[in-house]
Amino acid sequence: MTNRRTVLDAIAHRETDRVPHNVELTSDELTKVCASVGIGKGEFFAWAGNMVEKVPCNSGGEAVSPGLFRDEFGVVWDRGGADKDIGVVTEYPMGEASDGGYAFPEPRVGAIKAAMAECLDGGRDTVRLAKISFSYFERAWSLRGMERLLIDFLSDPGEARRILDGILAFNLALIDEALRHDVDGFYIGDDYGQQKGLIMGPDIWREFLRPGLREMFSKIKSKGKVIAFHSCGDNREILGDFVDIGLDVYQTVQPEIYDLPSLKRDFGADLSFWGCISTQRLMPFASPAEMKDEVRRVIGIMAKGGGFIVSPTHQVPADVPPENVVAFVEVMRDRDY
Repeated sequence: MTNRRTVLDAIAHRETDRVPHNVELTSDELTKVCASVGIGKGEFFAWAGNMVEKVPCNSGGEAVSPGLFRDEFGVVWDRGGADKDIGVVTEYPMGEASDGGYAFPEPRVGAIKAAMAECLDGGRDTVRLAKISFSYFERAWSLRGMERLLIDFLSDPGEARRILDGILAFNLALIDEALRHDVDGFYIGDDYGQQKGLIMGPDIWREFLRPGLREMFSKIKSKGKVIAFHSCGDNREILGDFVDIGLDVYQTVQPEIYDLPSLKRDFGADLSFWGCISTQRLMPFASPAEMKDEVRRVIGIMAKGGGFIVSPTHQVPADVPPENVVAFVEVMRDRDY
């Protein structure tokens, strides 16, 4: 069975001859791991045996100065500190009271076509997912500021909706362009959870965010594509909503937050899960033997009846010993579970 078929069958809750897996690294960790195992950075994907490929649809931007990057929405990120991959916002384009002067960008079609061609022409045996980063709430707070946006939800809902409507229009146009290409589905990221509970109340989420997500999901599902949705933290209050609006795969499942047997029991018939190997409490501290034991334990819980892609919960950070990344890959490569 091909990698692509294995992943798609697992997402459809069918038994497969092996458990699909994926592992991604931050830039600093990639340097460490590749040096440790003696491969080039461009070889890591194949060396790890990854089965899922993400095609970035957010593109453009420019370096402002060393360490500072302005993205396609005009948000300036500081990538000169510990986080060199995403960074910290230093300039919010809509940070002050809005006067309606902000102009939302258009998707950069040429860049999307180039990214699609690079992936789709690569000939790798993978599931290909068009990736939309900072898709909705995250994009809104990166434009407005987290505190200002949360206050807008309560004191100026019209402003909040105006911002979200502009982002939604951008995303729908981006989805239309991505659907012109032979992708298997979409990987959409938008964080709602904290370590305990949501950043906002579930009623606020349902009022402001669920309708736009449902519209995006509906457009994707109308073309028969799968949807994987990344949202960090504790989202248990809205997992049922994800099911209702058509989500296929929930990522990332953090085991320090969710009781895995209960999650599989309560939602495993409707959702597939992606993650479950902790980058917070396991990978930085475990021995390679402990790492392998935990991967096997998690697979034993989550892979029954399909519906599981085993993976570190996030891109593996630089505080993880390379040998623990190797341990994960060895379990999956040898099917030692």
